[in-house]
Amino acid sequence: MVSAGDFRNGVTFEEDGNVLQVVEFQHVKPGKGAAFVRTKTKNVITGAVVEKSYNPTAKFPTAYIERKEMEFSYNDEDLYYFMDPETYELVPINSSDLSDNFRFVKENMVCRIMSYKGKVFGVEPPNFVELQVTKTDPGFKGDTATNTTKPATLETGAEVRVPLFIDEGEMIRIDTRTGEYMERA
Repeated sequence: MVSAGDFRNGVTFEEDGNVLQVVEFQHVKPGKGAAFVRTKTKNVITGAVVEKSYNPTAKFPTAYIERKEMEFSYNDEDLYYFMDPETYELVPINSSDLSDNFRFVKENMVCRIMSYKGKVFGVEPPNFVELQVTKTDPGFKGDTATNTTKPATLETGAEVRVPLFIDEGEMIRIDTRTGEYMERA
């Protein structure tokens, strides 16, 4: 059990059947009236963020989120299969449980699988990935006066904006959290 007075950033707890994670918290002691804890919580399964106030003595059951490193093996229509490196067991995950930044993941990449009581609710790809540019327009010499970019298609099928000097076949580093080009690999 965790009390609202003990809330810190990253603490996960259960409330009304939902699993919530504290994003921000503030202990408020007004001059008149009782103290309270103002929080911003995120539902770890749906991703919804809610602001709510709690009595500091309120108690909630602690929720333990399991995070496990698994290797992406392959996908078959709507199911994506991940291999557990310890047991070599293949775990199927529905495409609806994958985040938008999963488009940067290719086969054999290690991702972090998040589950609660055995139910998978999210897949975190690595923060940075190195991918090959498969299709982009050629850049023209002298077009570097400003920070201009052009669209490029990567080997996973994802499309990103890259500087004009990047050509087809080059390896580039992508930040999967923002979906932006970082540098040449």
